[in-house]
Amino acid sequence: MSLNFQIAIAVGFGGAFGSILRFYAVDYVHKMELGNFPFGILLVNIFGSFIIGILYAYFSTHDVSTIIKAFLIAGFLGGLTTFSTFALDSYLLFNSSLNYAILNILSNLIGSIFFVLIGFKLAIFLIK
Repeated sequence: MSLNFQIAIAVGFGGAFGSILRFYAVDYVHKMELGNFPFGILLVNIFGSFIIGILYAYFSTHDVSTIIKAFLIAGFLGGLTTFSTFALDSYLLFNSSLNYAILNILSNLIGSIFFVLIGFKLAIFLIK
């Protein structure tokens, strides 16, 4: 089995575990009836960002296989959060270029919200 295929399998399994955990974590927080704010997603995003920071530090100082890294970061944390990779990229950009970090943050937030609007409007148009 090729390394690329092994990595794809690792990402898939990690993503499945992370997505299942996100579903139950968000559902658990939602049942706490804390109001209309999406605290569940906020918590998994903050938790995932914390974990990706720990993993990045560990991976930077230890020899860890590409398959394990792919399983944990792209797979598990990618499935768990909706935010951790974006947070890591922004952190890394802050270390090298404040301007690029700000551009990344604003582009992702504004661009994503804008294209939610565009997608919504397009779907409504096509449904009619």
